[in-house]
Amino acid sequence: MNSPLSISRLSTGYRNAGRQHLVGQGLSAQLSASALTALIGLNGCGKTTLLRTLSGLLAPISGEICYGTKPLADFTPRQLAQTVAVVLTSLPDTGFLRVREIVEMGRMPYTPFSGRISEEDRQIVSQAMEATEVSHLSRRLLSSLSDGERQRVMIAKALSQQTPVILLDEPGAYLDFRAKKRLMDLLARLAHEEHKAILVSTHDVGNAIRSADQCWLLSPDQLLTGTPSALSADGTLIRFLNLEAPCDLTHSSDPTTP
Repeated sequence: MNSPLSISRLSTGYRNAGRQHLVGQGLSAQLSASALTALIGLNGCGKTTLLRTLSGLLAPISGEICYGTKPLADFTPRQLAQTVAVVLTSLPDTGFLRVREIVEMGRMPYTPFSGRISEEDRQIVSQAMEATEVSHLSRRLLSSLSDGERQRVMIAKALSQQTPVILLDEPGAYLDFRAKKRLMDLLARLAHEEHKAILVSTHDVGNAIRSADQCWLLSPDQLLTGTPSALSADGTLIRFLNLEAPCDLTHSSDPTTP
């Protein structure tokens, strides 16, 4: 069975002021279907750069990214939007849009040129809102919600996109401990019940180990993978978290920052 997302000998980076900055290199891994995978790494090790590269927002320096058996480079924008949904840390400027209108944007890869959504689209949106427990917020402005509520709305939008893969960059960055736990539980449930391959970057190692089915441990020159129990049992996780040589913080994970 093919992995919904695989990378091979991938090198990531970005261009700034005409110069190429290498962030990660030699990264190989496969994402599991119907599973929550936690992407863990020290600040500056390139988690955001990796996720942006996997989503097509940044071009890879070298190596291969495949969704199923198809290379990322062979996807049209519409095809890619039907294959992978992305939830970034920063929320978009939504003006005066209401929650349901935001979630309906997830249906854009399937709508005709007019942008008009069908009754089937509306049902998919409603199901996504029910799954993420935001139906009661339907008429609220996104700007009026708490951080936790807004993150659930953006996950509902991603879910309404009906993609096999969902990538999330630090969705719990501004949440308190309890909200982070609820969010990871939600992602695990969606992965299992909705049969999604979900990759989420996080600094919350405790919740990641408790909730995730798989872990990707990222450093600039390698990507270690395995189940939380296996990585803990053989000491890999402890060694990784106690690295004496920290990541080179001159390698920013933000492609807009040198």
